[in-house]
Amino acid sequence: MPDILPLLLRLQPVLTKTTCRQLYRIVMAILVMPKHITQRSIARWADKGGSYRTIHRFFQTNIDWMQVQWLLFLLVLHTTTDTYLLVGDETVLKKAGKHTFGLDRFFSSLAQKPVPAVAFFALALVNVQKRQAYTLSAQQVVRTQQEKDEAKQKREDRKSKNNKSSEYIKKAGRPKGSKNKNKEKITLNPELARILLWTQKLLALIGKKIALHYLVLDGHFGNHPSYQMTRQLGLHLISKMRHDAQLYLLPTQDQQQASPRLRYGDRLDYDNLPLASRVSCEQEDDYEREVYQMQCRHKDFAEVLNIVVIVKTHRVTERRGHVVLFSSDLDLVALTLVEYYSLRFQIEFEFRDAKQHFGLSDFVCVDETSVQNAVGLSFFMGNLSCHLLECFGESFPQAGIADLKSYYRGRRYALETLKYLPSALKCLPEFADGIVCSGVLSRLDSVLDQVCRLGLIHPEGKATSCRSSASKSVSKMELSP
Repeated sequence: MPDILPLLLRLQPVLTKTTCRQLYRIVMAILVMPKHITQRSIARWADKGGSYRTIHRFFQTNIDWMQVQWLLFLLVLHTTTDTYLLVGDETVLKKAGKHTFGLDRFFSSLAQKPVPAVAFFALALVNVQKRQAYTLSAQQVVRTQQEKDEAKQKREDRKSKNNKSSEYIKKAGRPKGSKNKNKEKITLNPELARILLWTQKLLALIGKKIALHYLVLDGHFGNHPSYQMTRQLGLHLISKMRHDAQLYLLPTQDQQQASPRLRYGDRLDYDNLPLASRVSCEQEDDYEREVYQMQCRHKDFAEVLNIVVIVKTHRVTERRGHVVLFSSDLDLVALTLVEYYSLRFQIEFEFRDAKQHFGLSDFVCVDETSVQNAVGLSFFMGNLSCHLLECFGESFPQAGIADLKSYYRGRRYALETLKYLPSALKCLPEFADGIVCSGVLSRLDSVLDQVCRLGLIHPEGKATSCRSSASKSVSKMELSP
């Protein structure tokens, strides 16, 4: 296993030496902790030098986690020959009480309703070849009072509109006196304005070290304002539309001759897609999966869109379903677009690991600095564990984060036991700052290895990536109609 302290000391360009050593104590404690991760529990599991006062000082330190994550990525995670995508998504953490910074009511996809929570918007780089996400930025979403009032007014307007008499019928056509609007000149809402600012800051940090061309977002951002925001960043958007989106094919040559100023052709019929646009057709068990690609227009968008429709049909019952993906890059191949959008789900694995193993859902901090440090530490541990698993997988293929933490926990128990065994004290040198010299560990490899193996879920197996295979299956589920 790689030494963690020398690696953390290489972060001194963005962290002080004291903060690096505090971070080392916290990292080692989190790697051996079996349950909830809070400041008090970290202090209980930390070695000498990791008192509760030290942990509290660390969480009260102003740390630029974007700089820290980027430097760690460059040191141990970056591969110059691989392709990367920029992926963004929001995670919601339910919180009780009234004093946590940024506490508000956010929509939870699990609860399917707004809940008292804090929300964070994360930006991650996804390695296309390794199918792995690395979170670089996690900014807290704090809504202003103006946003809350506008949202409340929209809900009231929607409710009053639904309560109107059924006799009211909106007149067809354009309202009298309305004029054409320039769709390219739009005002971003506060949510997109925040995301634009955070993404610009991250892109300025990345610079030319990584060539980024695409920003991948989920269906919540499958609209024209998000499209314009992405184009302002100099990137192409890859996202998903509603299944009933009103799309129009480009005018045919005959239609263009009859009406030279015609912009919209025939409306796209999802039940009768043009056979000439079919890119692939695959059969798996009782299902048939077809992929169609075409260029279409949407009346809310100013430009032509690269549309990919995935149709899945059950050959026995003939039930059909479809998913509509789109991109602003007209030259992007259909199967590549589908692959890139499926890789968006890798950031969901980052959220899962941070919540289950690294305390993202456990922190009980209240003020802004400590909340940001708790969240930044959780995603930092996720990136660090990716590096540790690469080395750990050489000895224990198919190992995951649970195996990694079990290994470190067993190693900790074994070393603590050897400290106090009189027979073992003769062969052990003095423990300097809680670190055992490599020579002693080499002599005790056989003993430590047997102890550390006790809690592993995958002690043996072929050298395949369990996480990669899981991501492919989940991605197929997400793209299933």
